[in-house]
Amino acid sequence: MKMRTCAVAGMFYPGDRPHLEQLLAKFFGIVTAAGDSCGIVSPHGGYIYSGEIAANAFSTISPDFSGTFVVIGPSHRGYLTCVSQVPWETPLGPLETDIEFVSALDIEGDEFSHRDEHSLEVQMPFIRYRFPKARIAPILMGHQDARSAATLAEKVVNAVRLTKRDVRIVASSDFSHYVTEEKARSGDLYAIEALKGLDVTEFYRRIGEKGLSACGYGPIAAMVLACGKMGAKAARLVRYATSGDVTGDRRDVVGYAAIAVM
Repeated sequence: MKMRTCAVAGMFYPGDRPHLEQLLAKFFGIVTAAGDSCGIVSPHGGYIYSGEIAANAFSTISPDFSGTFVVIGPSHRGYLTCVSQVPWETPLGPLETDIEFVSALDIEGDEFSHRDEHSLEVQMPFIRYRFPKARIAPILMGHQDARSAATLAEKVVNAVRLTKRDVRIVASSDFSHYVTEEKARSGDLYAIEALKGLDVTEFYRRIGEKGLSACGYGPIAAMVLACGKMGAKAARLVRYATSGDVTGDRRDVVGYAAIAVM
């Protein structure tokens, strides 16, 4: 069977099952968030830096969830928006793709563009570990402007209506890149605050105003818009941290946020 094989196992996260299970158990063992979010923002850095933040995000979804995760990640290599239609390998076992839902998205399939992209891959072990009965619908997002986000959100909502799937949406994104911690925190939290009322227009405005280097603002916007169309009313910041919390270097950090939309 054709499968999207791991590209960054052993680099962004442990490539062997025992070590990965142990690390994920540790992350989920120390989180306190709960709930049943419609969508989340989860970072895609190396697990040593952002894994605990990602666990905080996923912990806002019931561990009994067995539907479809729509996972939207930014294309770091400039590829156009596309879906993957094959199962995804993880060190914990494969994740099945929801072919009917992916087909209903009406987005071109392109396995080559997904081949080396880490923004989606790093989310998959969390899903496989925490939600073993769930399936996935992987979407790589190219253009991240507001119009593209709105179009993608509409396609997701239409696919939900057509297939009647129970879905949760994961927006894969890091926030500020390689700036001082003070600048990262102030700018990131300023932009995130606009999402409390699901105000995507203001979110884009604040990103532009501060010149933020968040890499997945398009997936965030698409997720928030889709969840809003499905009845969500608000977003909350579950946890924010930077790489400096791990390295001790506060001069050159990457920001990470766990956000839940309900």
